[in-house]
Amino acid sequence: MSILKLKPYDLVILDLTLPGMDGLEVCEAIRERQDIPIIISSARSDVTDKVNALELGADDYLPKPYDPRELEARISSVLRRYEAKNEAKNAREHSDFKLDEGAMQITYKGRPLDLTNAEYGILAFMIKKEGMVVSREDIIHNVSAINEDSSNKSIDVMIGRIRNKLGDKSLIESVRGIGYKLVK
Repeated sequence: MSILKLKPYDLVILDLTLPGMDGLEVCEAIRERQDIPIIISSARSDVTDKVNALELGADDYLPKPYDPRELEARISSVLRRYEAKNEAKNAREHSDFKLDEGAMQITYKGRPLDLTNAEYGILAFMIKKEGMVVSREDIIHNVSAINEDSSNKSIDVMIGRIRNKLGDKSLIESVRGIGYKLVK
């Protein structure tokens, strides 16, 4: 625990059987202090230990014995997920938009936007894809509040309403023949 305070690590591989402190306690303590990937590697193969470890914040559980190639693959997988999560988080934090998915609320330059469910879904999707072109079909297939039978015209109308609510129509560019792009 003390070494984690001294320097940053990319990932922790943690055994559950440790001298002085149970590995589950260590996992919980790490998770309370840091957002760092944790892989449990333990000879304890009881389902209860696995479930407890995952509930306490472990990202993966690999029972011993295992092939080192499997551990390497799991490390790569967990690091990829963390990297993608952090990139998305950093992109949203540096934007003028703040997306609170739990509250289904979007603020723009500190001002909360009054959006319908469909408008929220479209704008949240575009924030996640900020700077990238999204087609109307992408919107229909990735926004749960949009019916798959929705027409391109209804998407266009909702985009127009979002532009009006933002107060800056240049934030969402139309990309002729393709769809839309939320500009940075």
